Parts: sequence; structure tokens; C-alpha cells
Amino acid sequence: MMGISYTTRTRSIITEKENLEHLYELKNFPVFIGCTNQDFEKDLYADMVWDICIDSGMIQLRKLLARDAVYSGYHSEAVGSIWEEHHEAFVKFISYFHPKNVLEIGGSNGILARNYIKSMNSDISSWTIVEPNPLVGSKGKIKILKTFFDQNTVIEDGTDTIVLSHVLEHIYEPNLFFRNLHARLKIGQHLILSIPNLYLYLQKKFSNSINFEHTYFLTEYFCRYLLRKHGFELIKKCNYDEHSIFFAVRKVGRTHGQKLVNHYKKNRKLYLDMVGYYIKETNKLNSLINDFHGKIYLFGAHIFSQFLIHLGLNTQKIDSIIDNSVLKINKRLYGSKLFVKKPDILISDRPVAVILKAGQYQEEVRTQLLSVRPDIIFWE
Repeated sequence: MMGISYTTRTRSIITEKENLEHLYELKNFPVFIGCTNQDFEKDLYADMVWDICIDSGMIQLRKLLARDAVYSGYHSEAVGSIWEEHHEAFVKFISYFHPKNVLEIGGSNGILARNYIKSMNSDISSWTIVEPNPLVGSKGKIKILKTFFDQNTVIEDGTDTIVLSHVLEHIYEPNLFFRNLHARLKIGQHLILSIPNLYLYLQKKFSNSINFEHTYFLTEYFCRYLLRKHGFELIKKCNYDEHSIFFAVRKVGRTHGQKLVNHYKKNRKLYLDMVGYYIKETNKLNSLINDFHGKIYLFGAHIFSQFLIHLGLNTQKIDSIIDNSVLKINKRLYGSKLFVKKPDILISDRPVAVILKAGQYQEEVRTQLLSVRPDIIFWE
């Protein structure tokens, strides 16, 4: 943790009591989920320590790292057909409520704003994006505020709808965040959000479920609980495939207490089963690596690869990492010595093996890589 400031969570996000139990620790994990041009020796690491609330089953990160370390650069283009279809479905979902002046928190590269304005131009007056690392600038109806959202963020008076797409799971203090959201809206105005289906992710043993960015296990149940707790009433909800869950809620007055269902045993087992699975998979992959005579690649310049490497994946015989993000090409995966190449590098080598542990994007990536080269050997 040297050189990195952090704050410590001592209370449950759900009960707000000191009812936490140690769950698991991943020592010296890379603090940044992305790629870099800096020297390997400058990479920073910290202990990823997980606790679980014994009264609710909420899994949460104990030490919250400084955001300028975790979000030291832009690292996620959300590329591929799954994300394209997600944006299309979420735009349609938002359109049911005909917002005029939108505030989007964490708007990334502005793709959601552009898609909505393109399809619903006559219905929208302005779309303001609050984003610390934007890849777009203010243009037309889109306005960019380069900052993190908090109680001091100045927003336009006419804002009638707040939109979040895969942002809520990144928030360090969700109770404070919801109070700020509630304070910015008038009674009856809308909060519309898309969250990853983290329960299904962890159930399927996807290693991107929780990490230094996703600092708590935001399942559908816990999202609904927090929304009700902070004065929001659910008016519409739908699932996008097994990838995301869309919610539309409106601000109501003060809410009354609600019964808390305890998911402690189930959630504890889910997380420990996931870690145990990857320990076994890493050992199996190392055996395959040692016995293979050809070029070996690892797919995904993201936490999927960082997690395997952290658990001991032998990278000495891995040529490079394959990724579809143009922003990552020829950069180094943070926390490793592996550089990123385009998928078309697979064409020239024989034979070729690709380690593919891409979670919810597994089928899409496999199909894409087979279109580049049909005889790839996949280790999945």
C-alpha cells in the first residue's frame, strides 16, 4: 500500500453497522484495471481485502484506494456487439420517460448521449455528462463536466432525469451518493440506471464481478433495497440478456423501514467458490502452457487477465495479450510485462493457443477470434 492513500470501510453498506467479517484477501493486486505506457517498475499494488456483512451478506472492499490511483486513466471503451446492443436497449428504455434535460453521471465516451440524441432528438433539450476522464468534449446538446459527481457538483436547474449506466457499482459511499441523488431531484422526477448483473456474474465465476472498482456486491436485491431506503419508488425494470439490469425509479418522500433478507451464507459461498475455481484453473492452464509447442496468447487487457496472473499464471511463454480496444494496442497491461496486440496477429503463427476467460463476453470473443483464424486452440 506504499504510496497509495486509502480510507477504510468499518461499517456495512447495508446495515451501516460494524457487523463485518473478513472474507478473503488478494495481496499486492494491481491498483489499475487497464493499460499503461509507463515503466513496469512504476506500477502500484495494494491488498484487496474483502469483508462480508454477517446480517445481510453484502460483500464489500475494506480499503478504498484513492480514486486518482484506481481511475488514473481511461480504460474501458465497452466495445463489441454486446455493448452496442446494451446501449441500444438502454436508450429505448430511457425513451419511455421522455426526459428533456438529462444529467448522466459517468458518461464515459458519450456513446449513450449521442445514441439517445440521434434517435430522440426532438424530445431532448440537453444532456450533461459528469465524467472525470471524458474522451469527448461539449458539443451541441451535450455538455461535459470533467469531474467526479458529489454534493458540490453544480448542475443545471432544469435537470429532470438522472441517468447512470454501469456507474453505481463504482461508487465508494452508496448511501451518501443516493442521498445526493435524492436531493437533486424533485418529487416524481426520474432516476434511470443500468447495473451489471453481478449476482449472475459471480454465480458463473466471472472474475470481473468485484474488484478495486466494483467495491461492493451490488446485486439486484441490494440495489432495490438501497433505492427504497433512500426514497425512490420502482416504476419499471427489465433485464438486458444476462448482462445488465435496467431500473427506472422516481423520487418519492421519506420511506419507511423495510425487512432485510440475509444472503450471508449464499454470497459467502459464491465468492469463495469463484476464487477456488480460478486457483484450480490457473494450475491447469500452467500445465497446458508447459506442454504446448507454439505461440500462446492471453485474451483481454483487463481484470480477467490480471486475476489469472495474480493467482500465478505462468506468463513466461505467453507472447502477448489480445484485445479489441484500439486504445490499448501496443500498451502494457498494468501489473504485468505483457503488451497488447490486435487479434489479427493470430494469423501468422502456427499452431496458436489462446487463453480465454472473458466472462460474459466469452461467446462473442470466441466467435470473433475464430473468424480471424478457424484453427485456434482455446483454453477456456
